[in-house]
Amino acid sequence: MANKEIIIPYELMDLNTYINNNRANRMKGAKSKRAYTRLCALSVKAAINQGLEIKEDEMPIDLHFKWYVPNRKKDKDNIAFGKKFILDGMLKAGLLENDGWKQIGNFRDSFYIDKEKPRVVVEIEGVSE
Repeated sequence: MANKEIIIPYELMDLNTYINNNRANRMKGAKSKRAYTRLCALSVKAAINQGLEIKEDEMPIDLHFKWYVPNRKKDKDNIAFGKKFILDGMLKAGLLENDGWKQIGNFRDSFYIDKEKPRVVVEIEGVSE
């Protein structure tokens, strides 16, 4: 089994910001979710265009999220909330039909500091080439 990856070349919205957007105005919260889901879907489509594919018999897949952030100001649980946008982006891009228990196995998170190039790398584990 080979590992494949999706690179999202920017930092995603954290949980606290998302909650504050929803408290300010529920339309603002919905708009921000749509925007970040769309951005993630574009990165997923780029990976698909480079050959990423997940077949039905390869599921469930495990996902390793590598969060590269510019500093340690945000708590890790707030950063990892970005999984929601990434999984919804996978659906929107057509990589997955659903993100339920049959399609997704386990999550793993790792956190790194990269001031110059914040990003998220999603390693899809257990997908054969």
